[in-house]
Amino acid sequence: MINREWHLLSRPVGWPKPEDFALVEAPVPTPGEGQVLVRNKYLSVDPYMRGRMSAAKSYAAPFELGKVMQGGAVGEVVASNAEGIAVGDHVLHFFGWREYAALDAQHAVKVDPAAAPLSTYLGVLGMTGLTAYAGLLRTAAFKEGDIVFVSGAAGAVGSQVGQIAKLKGASRVIGSAGSDEKVKLLLEEYGFDAAFNYKNGPVGEQLREAAPDGIDVYFDNVGGDHLEAAIGSLNQGGRIAVCGMISVYNNTEPAPGPRNLARLIQTRGRIEGFLVGDHYDLQPQFVQEVGPWVASGALKYRETVVEGIENNLEAFLGVLRGDNTGKMIVKL
Repeated sequence: MINREWHLLSRPVGWPKPEDFALVEAPVPTPGEGQVLVRNKYLSVDPYMRGRMSAAKSYAAPFELGKVMQGGAVGEVVASNAEGIAVGDHVLHFFGWREYAALDAQHAVKVDPAAAPLSTYLGVLGMTGLTAYAGLLRTAAFKEGDIVFVSGAAGAVGSQVGQIAKLKGASRVIGSAGSDEKVKLLLEEYGFDAAFNYKNGPVGEQLREAAPDGIDVYFDNVGGDHLEAAIGSLNQGGRIAVCGMISVYNNTEPAPGPRNLARLIQTRGRIEGFLVGDHYDLQPQFVQEVGPWVASGALKYRETVVEGIENNLEAFLGVLRGDNTGKMIVKL
């Protein structure tokens, strides 16, 4: 049996290129004591993976050259040498970018395909959803009545941030996206009060028009001109939660910072970055609250599904380009 897996061959400079990677054939691994063998069914590709392709020091260790990369995955256990996990169980783990993974059972979390589709454990009910929940409610300290602005709002995280804010009593939710089609989705399906295509004009001008009374919370997935615009519209006591800055991930030179940071003095505003890994204590609360919203349809989600391990790299590049609506998933 052959196991196909993606290896990083060289560290990308600027935009990743296909020659930086290779789809390699290897034997299917044999699970050791305390391990399980998982046949992956769905793989996650996410913007943060671009950072792990660099050798620069960050919050996660760089991918090793010449070795298989990692990422979220959910699949079926096909062999088990561990108590508590049986053949036929479905588990969530972080040994993606491959068809089969042998891993210590302690790194596998059992999930129920009868409770929700398996792919949702990588998105709306998984790390993506918890990122939205923790970033909005804890880092940005959202409170009822807030005016909320979300960049990258049609993406997996952003779309949930906006909907959770509405469900929690936001007075107005504004989103930015990269196409008129995505703007329509935000307004008609996700219930945003206003949305704009950032390619149609200066972000600052479009935000002021969409939020004439300013904003109390900005959830940042983009950085760059979006962050500067948010600071310009921030109300007194406003909070900014920095989740990602996809606009600068492929830059080869340092990106200039916002030119209006001094406005934080006037507004007593706060900018705070966060990582979802620091907020796993919220997981039970998150599942308890968000699970019923998903089941009832109160919180909607989209997935962009790409078929086949051979297309895993293209799916990842698509995330960096903004090709996805909602969570980008690779189905094996």
